Amino acid sequence: MTIYCLNPDCPNPLNDDLNQFCISCGAAILPLLRNRFRVIRVLSQEGAFGKTYLAQDSDKLNEVCVIKQLAPRIEGNWVQNKVLELFEKEAQRLQELGGHPQIPKLLAYFEQDNCLYLVQEFIDGQNLLEELEKRRQGDIWLRCYSETEIREFLLNLLPVIQFIHERGVVHRDIKPQNIIRRNSPKELMGDLVLIDFGSSKELKPKLQFKIGTSIGSHGYSPIEQIRDGIALPASDLFSVGATSFHLITGISPFKLWAENGYSWMSSWEKYLNYPISDELGDILDKLLQKDIQQRYQSAAEVIVDLKKQQEYSVVLPPLTLADEQVLPPTEIPSNNRKYTKLKGLLMAGVAILIFFAGEFWYWKNREAQIPNHDRINQTSIESAAKIVDNRIKLALSKTIDLNYDVASSIAIAPDSKTMVTNSNFGVRLWSLVTKQQISAFSGHMLKVNVVAINPSGTQFASGGDDKTIKIWNLATGQEIRTLKGHTQPIHALAFSPNGKILATSGLDNSVKLWNVSTGKQIVSFDSHNHKVSSLAFDSVGKMLASASFDGSIKIWDTTNKKLLRTLANNLSKVYSIAFITKAGKVSNNLVIGSYNNNIRMWNPTTGVQIRTFKGHSQSVTSIAVNPQKNLMASGSNDQTIKLWNLNSGELLTTIKGHSGKVESLAFNSDGSILVSCASDKTIKIWQISTF
Repeated sequence: MTIYCLNPDCPNPLNDDLNQFCISCGAAILPLLRNRFRVIRVLSQEGAFGKTYLAQDSDKLNEVCVIKQLAPRIEGNWVQNKVLELFEKEAQRLQELGGHPQIPKLLAYFEQDNCLYLVQEFIDGQNLLEELEKRRQGDIWLRCYSETEIREFLLNLLPVIQFIHERGVVHRDIKPQNIIRRNSPKELMGDLVLIDFGSSKELKPKLQFKIGTSIGSHGYSPIEQIRDGIALPASDLFSVGATSFHLITGISPFKLWAENGYSWMSSWEKYLNYPISDELGDILDKLLQKDIQQRYQSAAEVIVDLKKQQEYSVVLPPLTLADEQVLPPTEIPSNNRKYTKLKGLLMAGVAILIFFAGEFWYWKNREAQIPNHDRINQTSIESAAKIVDNRIKLALSKTIDLNYDVASSIAIAPDSKTMVTNSNFGVRLWSLVTKQQISAFSGHMLKVNVVAINPSGTQFASGGDDKTIKIWNLATGQEIRTLKGHTQPIHALAFSPNGKILATSGLDNSVKLWNVSTGKQIVSFDSHNHKVSSLAFDSVGKMLASASFDGSIKIWDTTNKKLLRTLANNLSKVYSIAFITKAGKVSNNLVIGSYNNNIRMWNPTTGVQIRTFKGHSQSVTSIAVNPQKNLMASGSNDQTIKLWNLNSGELLTTIKGHSGKVESLAFNSDGSILVSCASDKTIKIWQISTF
């Protein structure tokens, strides 16, 4: 028989039940947790917070149960206190709501060996995401939920939602993963069980939470919850609508949200695999309203509308194995708005051909799926286009007014869908599709100065006046860890090309390398004698460049951890640097921004200066390069942005859009977007196209 080590950091917790100490980590082994619960196996690893186990309750004839362990191994009082609060709240909610047969019961809540444990009823079944994926294994087109199944899903789940709302609780994270279909439903009760009340919140009038504490899953959570931290019963109902959409189309709302922001809801019908009745369409429309006031305000209202429409027949019956090749014939009412859109497809009669035609149409017309008001208005004054070098068209797509805030650092995700900026109040996450703020995070104690996104787009880092660097999950906004070691504010960050190393620097004149996975410092370079303003890795991560207000640019060997060369050493402050890479290789050029109004290009291996870019009338404060378009952008105290040809050094155009010092510039991965921010408290998004 086997037994599990409960040390959350144990790399291999499985042991023989005769062992008194773990063979992997040496921790003492407890046969029974709290002299009652025997752990059978690990169900999931909860990141830095602990694990979830399947266990047996010896007090109940070894009845199976679930144990959640909380053992945070992260730094930062705010994060740790928040995690403890949510864990305790989940226990309280289960205690209050567990009397409902469609909510897991709380069996125990206790502390042991510096860990908190929550024990709850085990639900024998699979969540709806697992159910959906399993049924779609045979055919991706035919295995989504039918209209009848969606109605049954809503009538099964909504009474539970109504139950928790009546008791003053908003769940805040309703999605397929948090709904389990019980294998053996209880008599006269629904078979869907709502789980994971760790995000739930007590309902109060005009409930609103601190910016940065919004909880939920992007795509499933409404804009007021993600952006503003507001959670009301209508917020949960949006999540019910988004979950219904996922089940009926097989498409994750997170995917659509990442591509189109919240505008995906206005055209959700385009993603349907088969027509649905106007009645169900109207219900989903109302659930998915962006404006909370236009949404259903209670689950009871939705139930009333569903039952009111039960006499309507469904246009297409649930598809079975026999239906895999050809859709059943059906009469399409000519005045039905949903059926008319798909009439041509249905008449084709061949399901597989329709599927591939639909996929082809989707990918070829993705841009057309974004509402017109989210596209660039070419006729507006703000979007007036300029022709650059007869090859490049530049248009101002959006100006974001930050009001009382300011941004001086920009990072764009590799997929070009989102960007992160710093803020006086924390970090802001933006959609580059909708040009709207998605959420804000306030984990730092003081002003944030700089942000960076890792090459895979899964994490971002922020550094601030509180002398700390924080690493975040980009998709969820969850803080992963805090790095401490600098003695002064942080002003520069850079991820290595493989994302495993983070370089940091600031007012303490040092450059530090960190292991992103462990949070441990690798090395500290201390050759600068003034503020280090900018950092950049080469394309393979073997060289790191650092620019400083001491007038020097230093090239570091990250493998052997030593200084390779000092490129410049003068009295001019250097604000910004970047390596130029082409076709995955370092081109032996390094671009720098200099205080003496010029930009210089160097060979980092030989130390030879190659070219000088002259044109700004005041100091160059920011640069960004995009080798794919052979472009460099530079920003200056003279309030202008200039575009340059990287090969020739030719000035292509001067952009006059800001009324203050240009603080930061960033290209997206393919060079089609340039984002700028300035001391005039604005962010501008520029569209670049070549022809």
